[in-house]
Amino acid sequence: MGVALHQDVCAAFFDRLRQAPSRALLLDYDGTLAPFTADRERAFPYPGIPELVAKIMRTGTRVVLISGRPATELLFLSGIHPHPEIWGSHGCERLLPDGSYQVEPPSPSHQSALQATAHSLNACGLASQMEIKPGGIAVHWRGLSPEQRAPVEAKVRSLFASAVEDHGLHLLPFDGGLELRAPGKNKGDAVAAIISEAGSEVAAAYLGDDQTDENAFRAIKRWGIAILVRTEPRPTEADIWLRPPEELGRFFRDWLTACGAEA
Repeated sequence: MGVALHQDVCAAFFDRLRQAPSRALLLDYDGTLAPFTADRERAFPYPGIPELVAKIMRTGTRVVLISGRPATELLFLSGIHPHPEIWGSHGCERLLPDGSYQVEPPSPSHQSALQATAHSLNACGLASQMEIKPGGIAVHWRGLSPEQRAPVEAKVRSLFASAVEDHGLHLLPFDGGLELRAPGKNKGDAVAAIISEAGSEVAAAYLGDDQTDENAFRAIKRWGIAILVRTEPRPTEADIWLRPPEELGRFFRDWLTACGAEA
């Protein structure tokens, strides 16, 4: 997308945002608000970003984090205070600012298949790469050398393919790994539910970085703008591309200005 078109799309969106009766800012976390790191437990946001998001929340904008991570992990990583609404595990979990929590568990048969796959991954020595979450198992290989990654990925794909064929589970590639999930919600479903609650007059944006965000990009189109946040572009259904952290911070400051607040 050319710079002029990028600017035109943003200008039109912020004009709408100024006049909208309600506003919603929907945000992926890893790769969007926070740079990728080999140590997932230290995936902290870009400097200054939590403060900008907190300021946006104080304007009355509904801010929601929508992540593949379990929801509670973002309480400790995001640095946003008070914490916003969080939809975790691709929308299977919902953690509200008041602390109330909802989860949509997989069916007993899918849960049994996930547990059997987790046992097989453990038996293959992949426990350190494995992440168990509601309705899914992710295996991470970010930080591994190509030589280390190749056998890990081959083994994981083999085990996951068996679970898909035998039990109807779904494969979900992401930057730095592969996830096996029970059929159910995705990030686009979370976006649709949030927009339904906010009403048809809402002005909304969704910011994300990888393939798991494409459903959300498609879902947001009718009500606002879809934004790809990456250091390098890729094929996408997003409307514009922002490089973090500078252009991401500028977008948040422009949001504050549109809401009549100081950036």
